[in-house]
Amino acid sequence: MERCPRRLAPHDDPALRCARLNAQQALGRAADAWNGEAQALWRSGKSMPDACDATFASLAARGGLGDALRWERFDLAVAEGDPGVMRAAARGLPADALALAQDYAAFVQAPHARAAQWPRDARSRQVAAAGLSKLAKNDPDAAERQLAQLAPLLGMDESQRAQVLYQVALWTVASYLPGSAQRLAAVPASAYDERLHEWRAREAVARGDWKAALEAIRGMPAKQREDSRWRWFEGRMLEKTGRDGEAQALFRAAATAPTFHGFLAADRLRQPYALCPWEPGDPPALRKEVARDPALQRALALYRIDQPGWAVREWNDALTRFDDPRRRAAVAVAQEQGWFDRAVFSLGKLPDEQRLYRLRFPLHHDADIRAAAKRNGLDPAWIAAEIRAESVFNPNARSPANARGLMQLLPGTAAGVAQRTGLPYAGAESLYDSSTNIALGSAYLREMEDKYGAAYQAIAAYNAGPTPTARWLSQRPAHDPDLWIETISYKETRDYVARVLAFSTIYDWLLDGDALPVSERLLGRTGGARKPFACPTPVP
Repeated sequence: MERCPRRLAPHDDPALRCARLNAQQALGRAADAWNGEAQALWRSGKSMPDACDATFASLAARGGLGDALRWERFDLAVAEGDPGVMRAAARGLPADALALAQDYAAFVQAPHARAAQWPRDARSRQVAAAGLSKLAKNDPDAAERQLAQLAPLLGMDESQRAQVLYQVALWTVASYLPGSAQRLAAVPASAYDERLHEWRAREAVARGDWKAALEAIRGMPAKQREDSRWRWFEGRMLEKTGRDGEAQALFRAAATAPTFHGFLAADRLRQPYALCPWEPGDPPALRKEVARDPALQRALALYRIDQPGWAVREWNDALTRFDDPRRRAAVAVAQEQGWFDRAVFSLGKLPDEQRLYRLRFPLHHDADIRAAAKRNGLDPAWIAAEIRAESVFNPNARSPANARGLMQLLPGTAAGVAQRTGLPYAGAESLYDSSTNIALGSAYLREMEDKYGAAYQAIAAYNAGPTPTARWLSQRPAHDPDLWIETISYKETRDYVARVLAFSTIYDWLLDGDALPVSERLLGRTGGARKPFACPTPVP
């Protein structure tokens, strides 16, 4: 249902590694292995922390940065499409090589006609493919034209052409531009991956070509096709093409998953929702033992004083010494202290841990949630799901866009809601107050649902904003809700809508033991018959 980003342990953190190497160099303790470790850090096509500038300068002064190593990092930066790193890697090359490297970097930044005069070698071809692939994101037409010109001049092979054609097709279809189907068809089958397979199906759904969508889904790799999402949509496309009987087996398979599409399939079959909670037990003695770990104590103290970056470092250090039961006990200890997102980032190592619903779906501020739900005529499970998706119940959360608090409200949005509703609001800092945030965020959800008429559209607008949502509604006004959600252009929003609806169903179980049918929930209906949960027999 969710993927957790990898957190770097201290020994994997490039900034800390470079800081240590710098200290060793300054103290005259750079042993024989120093060059090797510095060179290992150099071998990256990605931008490195500022602390590594001094490390690489020392490496060069020690004679550890030859031309071959500079070109090695340059080529890695080409693969990353990063002209800044390409230029940095090339510094120190002989003049002629430096000039060519700088021209390569300029092409990746903004493709130019001088590329036709480059040497007809492997590096020129790779740079051309990287630059045109990057261009395709903003101007697929120009990338397609320049590929036709440069490919024969530089001798680009099939895989390099496919690299560019892939990006041309991807960034055409991601906006549902004219010619999407043709450009998807132009990508060689060998270049297709899961992402492009999905877009091929999505593009056909957007056009209402159910037969083509079914063909695209059946062209997916077996593992991808077996996901509950694509089992659901394969069944839906069978229904759309008049093959209802064949769809039933796919719905039965999809309904075994506790996901948005699994819940939709269960609704179709009129059967309980699949949920198999795992509660392995957590002996009090084990929790007490874990709570005594010094690194864990430091992590919790740092979290309490709002130093999340340092808290995570100490947390990761503690987890290196814990076995699986102790790791789960540490998550429970963190949750007792109000540090709820540890369940998201620290569980999932074992498949069964996805079923630790009471840890993975914390429930806090219950009274505020229920009061806001009653005041706005909303399902409390929806509000809880939004908080889980937005902040994992961290009242101090703040996004790079300045969204704040539990429901990640922008100060301007909060001020507008307060003005329209008369709810208390004392400025941006008051959004870190949980009661204020929940009251304003829930009122905003109510406004979004009133504006768009259905909860699934309101959820999309809450995440992406009104302008993209209006565009998607104008493009596909008559699409069924599940098809409309799947054809949302933004992956973040597409996944967000499905995630919030699934989370709402799970929070319904936590709050009340049963649930509104998700097919009713997505429309914003809060009454009617509710559904039980059961642990299903796996489908062979």
